[in-house]
Amino acid sequence: MEEELELDSDSDSNEVIINDANVSVEAVKKLPGVGEATLKKLIKAGFSSLESIAYTPPRIIQNESGLGDKTTAKLIKASMSQLKIGFKSAEDVWEYRKNITRITTGSQELDDLFGGGIETGCVVEFFGEFRTGKTQIAHQLCVNVQLPEEDGGLNGNALYIDTEGTFRPERIIQMSEGLDLDHKKILKNIIFGRAYNSDHQILLVKEATNLIKEKNIKLIIVDSLIGHFRSEYVGRGTLATRQQTINTHLHDLLRLTDIFPELCIIVTNQVQSKPDVFYGNPTVAAGGNIVAHGSTIRVYLRKGKGEQRVAKMIDAPHLPEGEAVFSITENGITD
Repeated sequence: MEEELELDSDSDSNEVIINDANVSVEAVKKLPGVGEATLKKLIKAGFSSLESIAYTPPRIIQNESGLGDKTTAKLIKASMSQLKIGFKSAEDVWEYRKNITRITTGSQELDDLFGGGIETGCVVEFFGEFRTGKTQIAHQLCVNVQLPEEDGGLNGNALYIDTEGTFRPERIIQMSEGLDLDHKKILKNIIFGRAYNSDHQILLVKEATNLIKEKNIKLIIVDSLIGHFRSEYVGRGTLATRQQTINTHLHDLLRLTDIFPELCIIVTNQVQSKPDVFYGNPTVAAGGNIVAHGSTIRVYLRKGKGEQRVAKMIDAPHLPEGEAVFSITENGITD
């Protein structure tokens, strides 16, 4: 792979992104009852497109923008009408899914497990013990998403939300050089945010809405999803509140994939042991059924021999259970 691959397409692609963002804002501006003051409130709260208004519950729009319930209801109804949101045939859904874009992991076996690479428009969860490759896969995808589509990328940028302090630019450089890419360009195209607590993590995801079109974001990483919640919500008395907060957070992520269908979201998750399991694997993903139902695709990672790791497909709407063996090398993820 040659270094001349134009990962940026600089001025031309930037102009397209700016134009797309302007078109979205203009469409919102034309909604009935939207004046300058209302438009400013919507954009500041992250509702700068018809999709973001149509797919978001009224209560959230009201709370974050300060608009009244009647105004909000009118905006949602008008947005849905313009987007023609309603029933469609299964054939239409199939036509859309035939052209869905995917990101290569760098391992053919792992790509095959996902049916040809990690698809866009969904939330993918990788869970496993420490040193099973969760963060390594996240780093690799930040590099691979910037490749042209013909090379397994999306020709886009990445947004990395780090909750555990494990993001390492040095690792990105190694993976970039392994693909003969300019690591300076690769690093420039990764937007990094360090989340210091669960509230900050939730806020960063909400702020991502305005960055996605502006920065051509095609991949969002949350590494890890549940670490802050486990440390801050301690004891049985806080369990219900914790689970509901995680549920809302996951739905914020899922909503982003509805608003931006070409976006892929990866979350990593910790594990815990079930003390009542005496036979078989007692390891389960943290977060319970809330996280299980919130993730579109779930993959369990475990250690193999040496640098090998094993990925097991746990849950996916369209993929069979299966396993893939991949390796973590100095140059990144390979077979």
